[in-house]
Amino acid sequence: MSTETADPGHGHSPAAWTAVVIMLVGFAVGTLAFWFEIVWLVWASAGIVLIGLLVGWFLGRAGYGVGGDKVAAKAH
Repeated sequence: MSTETADPGHGHSPAAWTAVVIMLVGFAVGTLAFWFEIVWLVWASAGIVLIGLLVGWFLGRAGYGVGGDKVAAKAH
């Protein structure tokens, strides 16, 4: 009896990695700005997080997401 299931990808794609890196930068900048009480930069970093989300979505739609035609599958 095989217990192996289909791997849904878990975000191992250029789209996911790019989105996460952009959003991490946004959260890091926002955290520092909150600490130093720079209100405009807190809101700007929230915008960076949203931009990261949009970039990931656009890259996924462009074929760089999990199972996309521009992503080479790697053997595990």
